[in-house]
Amino acid sequence: MSNQPIPLSQALSSFDALWSPRIVTRVNDYDVRIAKVEGEHIWHVHDDTDEFFLVLDGELHISLREPAGERTVLLPQGAVFTVPRGTEHKPYAPSGAAILMFEPAGTPTVGDRHDEIPDHVDATTGHTLNT
Repeated sequence: MSNQPIPLSQALSSFDALWSPRIVTRVNDYDVRIAKVEGEHIWHVHDDTDEFFLVLDGELHISLREPAGERTVLLPQGAVFTVPRGTEHKPYAPSGAAILMFEPAGTPTVGDRHDEIPDHVDATTGHTLNT
């Protein structure tokens, strides 16, 4: 990892793939990832870790399936939210967004359990495949 400041706008402009997080730095055993998102991701759950979101640009919605029922949180630019471990969730960004996530190194983007993954997404990494 770099020992120099990392301009997030520059890092975000270095790729176009949607729902394909890039690691910008590490903090202890955690990856700090950025992603461009638009449309819907898949329902998934991280059994052993929380997932932290910071909206850098745009607006992110996160649907949650909780014991009390389903709800959606709306995250405008500058907002943060943590999805608790074991909570099934589906992020989506109807108009597109840029996000920063903080999670343990190696955490799969599609979680430990998930809905069927579309053919254009790598099942291991969650990265969009070149088609």
